[in-house]
Amino acid sequence: MLPGLPGLVGLGLLALPAAAQDITLRLPVACEIGRSCFIQKHMDHDPSPAMRDYQCGAQGEDGHDGTDFRLPNMLAQQAGVDVVAAADGKVASTREGVPDAVATQETRDKISQIGCGNAVVIDHGQGWRTAYCHMAKGSLTVRSGREVKAGEKIGRVGLSGLTEFPHLHFTLLKDGKPVDPFAYGAPEQSCGGGKSLWEASLQRQLAYQAGAVLNRGFAPGPVTMEAIEAGTAEQETPTTRSPALVAFARAINLKGGDVQILTLFGPDGKPVAQNRAQPLDRDKAQSMIFAGTRPPPGGFPPGLYRAIYRVERDGKPAIEQAFGISLRP
Repeated sequence: MLPGLPGLVGLGLLALPAAAQDITLRLPVACEIGRSCFIQKHMDHDPSPAMRDYQCGAQGEDGHDGTDFRLPNMLAQQAGVDVVAAADGKVASTREGVPDAVATQETRDKISQIGCGNAVVIDHGQGWRTAYCHMAKGSLTVRSGREVKAGEKIGRVGLSGLTEFPHLHFTLLKDGKPVDPFAYGAPEQSCGGGKSLWEASLQRQLAYQAGAVLNRGFAPGPVTMEAIEAGTAEQETPTTRSPALVAFARAINLKGGDVQILTLFGPDGKPVAQNRAQPLDRDKAQSMIFAGTRPPPGGFPPGLYRAIYRVERDGKPAIEQAFGISLRP
């Protein structure tokens, strides 16, 4: 079993003869980074219990041996997002039949040996293999021994195995050992060293981000993290007659000390609500903030309401996004 990839026992991840030739990878998910999917976790480069990604950040967890491509919510997963082969090769092994379900403290031990969930391993030759984990039950379109081309669908993003949110866990292996496609061959303790193995057209899209906004929007009442994850927070569109107007944002990979500020502006451009949160006490894989107001007598004035979400890090802006909604009777 590989560290960080529980449940890949029996999937054929054996060491192969060494070779010097590199590989070029396509995005293994049919999505757009920063819009319809996001990088939640990178590979851990620190052999100690601490986490250190290839840029000396902490976007991941101890022992994480791949890259997590996360969908924004469960509605996106249920709509269907394809997992595709990152390079030409032959399917070495598969696992199917693991149900899609959020892992809990009660179920983690039970599913630890199939933690990778529904999975595909592709052999690309020259010692290179790729593994694709947590795919949706019943979605695999390939079987062992089949030749596949880069970009060919092999399944869909799911929630199988040890996972708490819909994503693809993607691992690149060289001669049986996980390597980081963002920093192949990087010297130990380096920050930003090594070679990217992603194809040239992906370099800008996959550039390292100091956190990202996963969800944003407006609701006519209170918002919870559960509703945002389910994709139901925006199902009811606020109107001038709504009992409240609430702007919300959920961000990922924030750092301890970050300050989140969400300001809501009325049609006249003046602020009507603001939430300036306390500095984060530690690094956060995800964090939610909202700001809202009740209507004045007679209801909200019609027009464009804007919200600005801002993250300040060390006194400087790290993230800023604006979004809006037009209120109608």
